[in-house]
Amino acid sequence: MMNLYAKDRMILLFVVVLICNASTSSSASDAITIKPRHLSLLKSALQRPSGEQSELWRPMTDQGWSPCLDLGNSPSLPEKTEGYIQVFLDGGLNQQRMGICDAVAVAKILNATLVIPYLEVNPVWQDSSSFVDIFDVDHFINTLKDDIRIVRELPEELSWSTREYYGTAIRETRVKTAPVHASAKWYRENVSPVLQSFGIAAISPFSHRLSFDHLPAEIQRLRCKVNFQALRFVPHITSLGDALVSRLRNPLWRSRKDRKNVDHLGDITNSHSRQEPGKFAVLHLRFDKDMAAHSACDFGGGKAEKLALAKYRQMIWQGRVLNSQFTDEELRSQGRCPLTPEEMGLLLAAFGFDNNTRLYLASHKVYGGEARISALRQVFPRMEDKRSLASSAERARIKGKASLLAALDYYVSMHSDIFISASPGNMHNALVGHRTFENLKTIRPNMALIGQLFLNKSITWVDFQQALGEGHVNRQGQIRLRKPKQSIYTYPAPDCMCHV
Repeated sequence: MMNLYAKDRMILLFVVVLICNASTSSSASDAITIKPRHLSLLKSALQRPSGEQSELWRPMTDQGWSPCLDLGNSPSLPEKTEGYIQVFLDGGLNQQRMGICDAVAVAKILNATLVIPYLEVNPVWQDSSSFVDIFDVDHFINTLKDDIRIVRELPEELSWSTREYYGTAIRETRVKTAPVHASAKWYRENVSPVLQSFGIAAISPFSHRLSFDHLPAEIQRLRCKVNFQALRFVPHITSLGDALVSRLRNPLWRSRKDRKNVDHLGDITNSHSRQEPGKFAVLHLRFDKDMAAHSACDFGGGKAEKLALAKYRQMIWQGRVLNSQFTDEELRSQGRCPLTPEEMGLLLAAFGFDNNTRLYLASHKVYGGEARISALRQVFPRMEDKRSLASSAERARIKGKASLLAALDYYVSMHSDIFISASPGNMHNALVGHRTFENLKTIRPNMALIGQLFLNKSITWVDFQQALGEGHVNRQGQIRLRKPKQSIYTYPAPDCMCHV
């Protein structure tokens, strides 16, 4: 009894420290105090026994589906194309990634030469990284050389067609009326004439501008070929990614005393090379101020946080946020609130991950900073991220570049044993599709169920575990066939996978 009492006192002490840290670590301008919202569940999670379920880390079994991108006996490329296609892509890395795939498909539909896509500067992340800064352009061109013609830049006679040129006046060569999810017929009727008249067509905006339905099979498979084969990150991203994966799989790495100097880990890594690599999971946590504000949910920061987020909504969207008309309880019961770091910690613990789990946190900026992450870190003390795994020298080339940071997270996520995301979004959708294509275990949270469970303040840990387990039996990487209007990049079967 004394041991249990002592353990309870330790847990209580942690909660008090967490609350104190929250009040001092939050943004001074917002004066927000972040408190644990699920104290009873948090206490149970911290008391959970060590030792994970053996089936938790078991790889996906053969589901009878395999990648199927062979385009068959495709005709050779025409000797001459109709002209050049330019696209200007906004959004973050993964939205731009989908736009690149669609651009290749549109170029194929129109028998046009694709100019390496232009990536707009994202107004939120303020990253000016170009295509060649993120993706291996030689690999991209070579992989698709039998499908379409691609050039790095326009010939001299068309060099006037630039982003600046289209930003100063209305131009005949710009196509800005492409509807969302436009059909192949629309492109033939509206873009082909521009190509025939001027030899070039610049399409902007272009995000989500190609339909997922009623397209030839070869076009659908070409989109997947771009996404899953042609888009490879630049060598310095894959090299750093490989280093992080190696450190995550090396159980000895954590014990190194000098955590600030990870440039000389060769001796440790080599000494472990004959041992079985460890397993690790990736948690993608997008919980920035932009998402928190747009959700219109209550995250436990009190009146100060509510006012700060309401002010931000007014500043960014002039208050026009659909969720604002619903109560927090209504939003959570519908699964429309992003999960907090605390809630993700409870979720993972309930799934059976113990406190020895190697967990990689894939995230950019977490609203509330370390105070918001503290509960998650306490539940999973072996959690790592880019900063803890890589030295400042190793991170120098990606520092402050949101797209490159996201690319690194994407690469590590694709090499993890298990992937889970805290909320739906472009990163979540892209990785769910890519990992489905590779038959990798991927937990897709049932947001409505989870929201309802967290609303039940009297739920016990046993009931919480049972409900979560039952609600996620078929949400761990099982193949889901794409339905009409759904994205081929999230649901690659049956368009890009064959049933064996």
